[in-house]
Amino acid sequence: MILPAPDHPIANDQKIPRRERENMRQRAEILDAALRLFSTKGYHNVSMHEIAAEAEFGIGTLYKFFSNKEGLYKALIIEMAVKCHDLLSKALDEEKSPLVAIEKYIRVRQELFFGNLPLMRLYFAETTGASFNIKSGLDRDILRLYDEMIDKLASVFERGICEEIFRNVNPYSMALALEGSLNAILWRMMEAPLQFKGPADITTVSDIFFRGVLREAGAMSGGAIE
Repeated sequence: MILPAPDHPIANDQKIPRRERENMRQRAEILDAALRLFSTKGYHNVSMHEIAAEAEFGIGTLYKFFSNKEGLYKALIIEMAVKCHDLLSKALDEEKSPLVAIEKYIRVRQELFFGNLPLMRLYFAETTGASFNIKSGLDRDILRLYDEMIDKLASVFERGICEEIFRNVNPYSMALALEGSLNAILWRMMEAPLQFKGPADITTVSDIFFRGVLREAGAMSGGAIE
């Protein structure tokens, strides 16, 4: 199920009118139903009528919120991307230490991934070009969020360089290297789980990455590097 963030209107539904609360809940239930179907059957093999039946609504209720299947799919992917962006931004902003912030970022990325596998499968398919390309600008919307996150990561690495925690290399390249490494291993852990011991294997990426960017061995807060 796609859960709302703590500051989402649904999470604070006592502050909004009953009818609006009901509309928001119906919309969320439709998106959850669509996710179940898209993640098992694929986008092209699912119809609006099937989504309506899965959500236990009349077809008219779906069209009250979404003009077509493409619009529904776009809303599903964008809401997930915004949720992940907000949680990852919070992880970076909460920590004063650049090293601890990056470690927390990796941990939150892992938790988000394995806590939302059906949605992540759709998201990875869209962002890696494995699925169809939505005509209404989904790629640009996701790219904007992606660019914002890379810039935020780069700023954390830049602070770490100034504090002589990280090596003096291009912080933007560090951010791209971290994202590329995480995406590669998370995708493979989803597609070929038997090749890994479990989610804890993500620490391998952390170890390898930090060995490359830390100024001194043994500087990781968790003591993984010696």
